[in-house]
Amino acid sequence: MNKVYNFSAGPAILPREAMEAGSRACLDFNGMGLSLLEISHRSKEFEAVMNDARAIVKELFSIPSGYQVLFLQGGASLQFAMVPMNLLDEGETAAYLDTGMWANKAIKDAKLYGNVKVVASSKEQNYTFIPKQYEIPADAKYFHVTSNNTIFGTQLQEFPASPVPLVADMSSDIFSRPVDVSKFGLIYAGAQKNMGVAGTTLVIIREDWIGKGKRKLPAMLDYKSHAEGDSMYNTPPVFAVYLALETLKWVKAQGGVGKMKERNEEKARRLYAEIDNNPLFKGTCVPEDRSRMNITFVMQKPELEGAFLKEAEAAGLSGLKGHRSVGGFRASVYNAMGLDGIDALVGLMKDFAKRNG
Repeated sequence: MNKVYNFSAGPAILPREAMEAGSRACLDFNGMGLSLLEISHRSKEFEAVMNDARAIVKELFSIPSGYQVLFLQGGASLQFAMVPMNLLDEGETAAYLDTGMWANKAIKDAKLYGNVKVVASSKEQNYTFIPKQYEIPADAKYFHVTSNNTIFGTQLQEFPASPVPLVADMSSDIFSRPVDVSKFGLIYAGAQKNMGVAGTTLVIIREDWIGKGKRKLPAMLDYKSHAEGDSMYNTPPVFAVYLALETLKWVKAQGGVGKMKERNEEKARRLYAEIDNNPLFKGTCVPEDRSRMNITFVMQKPELEGAFLKEAEAAGLSGLKGHRSVGGFRASVYNAMGLDGIDALVGLMKDFAKRNG
């Protein structure tokens, strides 16, 4: 069988080493004669998994003291609500930057719990760029940004200077580059794009932000419950946490997030070069804001898009169909995508143009 390259936006490509470790753990975890899926989450064996997962997150991001690392559930979408529920008291204001559908959803949820100042938005231009000229209110409790936009293919190349702590949804580019965690009050990310399988959500939060809100919350929606319970207030998603650990061990073995950044920049360079130089294709975003994770492009002749997708699937290039909001194509090139996958896609684009130009 020919190799299949998974360009899906998420759930997404995983390192083979992580998948093989997960397969073994499902049958016999650490020689116990039991599957990882059936051992107690209170066992010393799984407690070691959780401890190791927290430790490698701290190591890869060089997280300073004063932060907690939590593995929660509900995806980034639940964090859209948990962030303001926990951090924004009645009458207080939070600032948000609207750069895509997920940022917009976070804004809608935040408005249920406090005042929201949208400092800038690129919605009227179909989110084809990241706004740069805006003012962050100095009295805001936090400034929320979405670091990468899976649908529209834009990315914050640098995080903005802010007079208030940053909160970031990094679901689709977490661990793809170094991050100075000290600039953030809270970082959250669903696992299913760059750090494992769907089912767990990473939250990195300042310790002095935990349990300081005045709002009464159900325990499951309170960061304090999860911090005090070491991410095991309730039964955690054991397999998802284990796959996150194995995926991050792979990142470390590859050279860490610095090396991931180098690889991701080279992958993006090769594919964007073909998009810009091939007469049949064109990008959808302003060049300075292009994502290194989700590369969106369309055809100069839209009537050929169906034929290209059909050939791509036949060639083992899976998941390239663009989101309905953008159309065309989306190549998600997360950490686990190798240069060979990029070269295979570029090769097909060149060949298709020769035959259909």
